[in-house]
Amino acid sequence: MDIGINGNWQRQSRIRQRSEKQAERFRRRFQKERRLHRAIRENAMDILHSSNFRKTKQHVQHGTMTVNSHCMDVAKCSLYLSEKLAKLHIHCNRRELIRGALLHDYFLYDWHDKEHVQIHNLHGFYHPGIALRNASAEYRLTPRERDIIKKHMWPLTVVPPMCREAWIVTVADKWCSTLETLRLRHGHGAVRYLAVNNEDC
Repeated sequence: MDIGINGNWQRQSRIRQRSEKQAERFRRRFQKERRLHRAIRENAMDILHSSNFRKTKQHVQHGTMTVNSHCMDVAKCSLYLSEKLAKLHIHCNRRELIRGALLHDYFLYDWHDKEHVQIHNLHGFYHPGIALRNASAEYRLTPRERDIIKKHMWPLTVVPPMCREAWIVTVADKWCSTLETLRLRHGHGAVRYLAVNNEDC
């Protein structure tokens, strides 16, 4: 009888410890997401509130992930990587990293549509140039931001990135794209009828 009670108590204790560890892991993940999102808002509020950036919620990038969600994830992943590199005394420009990451897929069309069938076949090669042209029309881009947008598809873009910010975004983009393509990270799908002017980012 004592063994049964003792075993039951130990099992409950293990469950409680596991639950506490899960809760702590969730808290840490939530705090990290909140910190990264705050940094993005501080450095790119104008981009987040622009009508064209909000329209990227209408187009799917990979799987069920919209272009908007993908760009936000790449910006957060890039920031996280830059923080890890900073511990190794490898520093980069945080503002330019964030802004370049948000605008790296600023091509503003649905590359899955039949009307873009030629672009669909060579989208990986062409969209960095289109994104750079669109971003340059709306924002005053720094040389680093231009390099991030133009070279993020390396090695499809033959010339490699020329700054560490562009290398970081290139790695983050490939990581996020892989998770989305393999359906290991899910989105909500495209929002077809978006009230762009009334929605908070």
